[in-house]
Amino acid sequence: MDDAIADETALRGLTPRLIGPEIIAVFAVSLGASALLSLIRLIGALTAPKDLGDQHAVLVGSLAPGRPWLDLSLHLAGIAVNVAPVGLVAYLLARSGESVRTIGADWREPGRDTARGAALAAVIGGSGLLFYLFAFRSGFNLNVVPDSLPDYWWRIPVLVAEAAQNGVLEEVLVAGYLLHRLRQRGWSPWRAVGTSAVLRGSYHLYQGFGGFLGNIAMGVVFGRLYQRWGRTMPLIIAHTLIDVVAFVGYGVLRGRVSWLP
Repeated sequence: MDDAIADETALRGLTPRLIGPEIIAVFAVSLGASALLSLIRLIGALTAPKDLGDQHAVLVGSLAPGRPWLDLSLHLAGIAVNVAPVGLVAYLLARSGESVRTIGADWREPGRDTARGAALAAVIGGSGLLFYLFAFRSGFNLNVVPDSLPDYWWRIPVLVAEAAQNGVLEEVLVAGYLLHRLRQRGWSPWRAVGTSAVLRGSYHLYQGFGGFLGNIAMGVVFGRLYQRWGRTMPLIIAHTLIDVVAFVGYGVLRGRVSWLP
């Protein structure tokens, strides 16, 4: 480990010996737990009587069919619970003498962050859609249904909120926090990015092998860009835009185009 980094983290009360347990604790209550559940769901899909292509992975669906106010309440509560680990990361960064500004999760550069995020969303979103269609047609991915919510007045706002939750949670934890801490631990850039990318893919295993591989590729791109830019915000914007287009666009195109499963 670089001596300067070691001295810096030691002065802040975070020794290299504590970084590993801290990372494990953070992901055990967040996306690491999601990865375990995702693996079990994939095993269930592989052992089901139907082929993967004949099964569905619903991303945002009704939690209380026929009871719109209860459904809305459950979605809002779920979003709040799911994004809570971001607060934990902010606290841990503060405890080590840092802040979310350290990983670039702030609005210091709104114009540049937005431009970078939008461009990244266009590239990753477009290529990701093509890869998903290939994976589904090839039979090694489930049919991913981004939105199966009933047509209530709150449907679009909830879809946008779910997309923002995904962007904030995943990019703050898997890109910014994890890569920052692994750098402090002395890991090489590519080793850290590889670990981050595999973790990103693992909690998408419930979608099938296409979702796993596609998100690994996305993780490599996002990880390297974080290491280059030192900012999480463009990644948050890109991820949120990708999911908004996927969630809302699916409802618009469903049944109107032949190429969408």
